[in-house]
Amino acid sequence: MPRSKRQRLVTLSKVSKKGREWKEGVIENVREAAEKYPTAYVFRYKDMKNNTFKQIREKLRDSSRFFLGSNKVLQVSLGREPSDEVRENIHNLVPFLKGHVGLMFTELTEEQVRFVSRN
Repeated sequence: MPRSKRQRLVTLSKVSKKGREWKEGVIENVREAAEKYPTAYVFRYKDMKNNTFKQIREKLRDSSRFFLGSNKVLQVSLGREPSDEVRENIHNLVPFLKGHVGLMFTELTEEQVRFVSRN
């Protein structure tokens, strides 16, 4: 009697998990940006369209760096406590890294960032 094909699990995804090397690369990139740029912002997004975010990134390409991804990896990269933080007082951003948020490191002032994000 032939075997039934109903019981078999079929994986439809061919995506592999992001390993430790990828996470360490993200941590290193965030730490370099924290040292390079004087200002860091945590921004919250809701149903962010790809084109909208792409336009903002294009406008700020020369003066800013954006990080979206795993909040735990971002928290570790900034430093969860004062003893392991990258820059002085940057561990104060860690409690805000929950939900749909991202990090933005920039050389611009707060007024310039608000102006670009509105337009």
